[in-house]
Amino acid sequence: MKISPKNKNSVPDVKTFGCRLNIWESQVISDLASEHGQSDLIIFNTCAVTSEAERQARQAIRSSKKSRPGAKILVTGCAAQIDPQKWTMLPEVDFVVGNKEKLDKSFWEDFELESDPYHNQKVFVQDIMQVKKTSEHLVESFNKHTRGFVQVQNGCDHRCTFCIIPFGRGPSRSVSTQNVINSINSLLKNGVKEIVLTGVDLTSWGIDIFGRPSLGLLVKKILKNIPNLQRLRLSSIDPAEIDFDLMEAFEHEKRLMPHMHLSIQHGDDIILKRMKRRHLYRDVINFVKEAKRRRRDVVFGGDFIAGFPTEDKKAHNKSLELINEANITYIHVFPYSPRQNTPASNMPQVPKKVIQKRAKELRELAKKQHNKFLLTQIGTTQNVLIENNSVGHATNFSKIKLKENVEASTIVSTKILEIDSEGLLGTIGNSNI
Repeated sequence: MKISPKNKNSVPDVKTFGCRLNIWESQVISDLASEHGQSDLIIFNTCAVTSEAERQARQAIRSSKKSRPGAKILVTGCAAQIDPQKWTMLPEVDFVVGNKEKLDKSFWEDFELESDPYHNQKVFVQDIMQVKKTSEHLVESFNKHTRGFVQVQNGCDHRCTFCIIPFGRGPSRSVSTQNVINSINSLLKNGVKEIVLTGVDLTSWGIDIFGRPSLGLLVKKILKNIPNLQRLRLSSIDPAEIDFDLMEAFEHEKRLMPHMHLSIQHGDDIILKRMKRRHLYRDVINFVKEAKRRRRDVVFGGDFIAGFPTEDKKAHNKSLELINEANITYIHVFPYSPRQNTPASNMPQVPKKVIQKRAKELRELAKKQHNKFLLTQIGTTQNVLIENNSVGHATNFSKIKLKENVEASTIVSTKILEIDSEGLLGTIGNSNI
């Protein structure tokens, strides 16, 4: 039976794992499911980047079923797309839905929550490699986020030896400039103050568009055509694909936030080649120097993998060296975990205890780097976007708690007083923005 219209516009429980793109997609899923009356579903939008991400999703599924035994559970996202049968084997799971289907309005229109002996389909997953277009939904607001996430790109044409994500996302495909602008305007009308551009391989935006425009050109067009956009931020970018226009935008466009999160992964050139990355140690250093030359206040984040196959102590130390030399401030550390059917899974593996030890060393350095950066912020004045409980982020992405009670979605001039458990503690300056 199809869903009764009486449940339309109620909001399902959507649980998100993984990247910022999943946050955007979860909002689309919530909007579509609500529109078609799927309020009784618990939807898990999964991630497959590590085995730990999948473990967390399984644990959350079991916990949700215990707390709401009568609810139907639907699993979607990259993990579901890559291996749907793995999720159908979980007794708590009622439906498994692919990455294409989860954003397809027609799927939600036809989806039947309650199956019968003549209609007992449980798996709805198509071949993602055949998908040629992105979903171009206009998200008007985010249920749990002050910042607005906008998908500009999906999929990936590269084949890093450790990564399974291209098989969950399909080929690289770009959202049109006009659709991106329309999406941003839609969010701004509903009070969003900061936009974050997201994608699986963000810097490949435009490769499938006539004339092959660059991400930098997209950024310039956004800022030119939307003068009331106060803050524009980029999610993770590849240091091998930074174009002149993007660097120029960072130099001259103060509404483009001075924070770059780089997909670095490692500091050793041999390991980078075995990962099939397209940059080397020197490329990261040259990129950081050029960005700093153009924008002195820019702050860098980075992703690093600990214990990649064949990594020895010397190679591991190159990652530590790179973090120090490039002055990486926000660091995400991923202990390597083999992903089935990836080339790296067939390489000589590093013992798990060694991986854990090296991940700990990276995290300890990350903490030192972050604390060192926080010390430089004391006494400065930062514009902070408040997200909840008087806590928000400055333009350089430092997390700041205000002494005063400040309404969410407010950008406030803040004097930084000291380091505290949240990151930094500040007080309202002379003016609101």
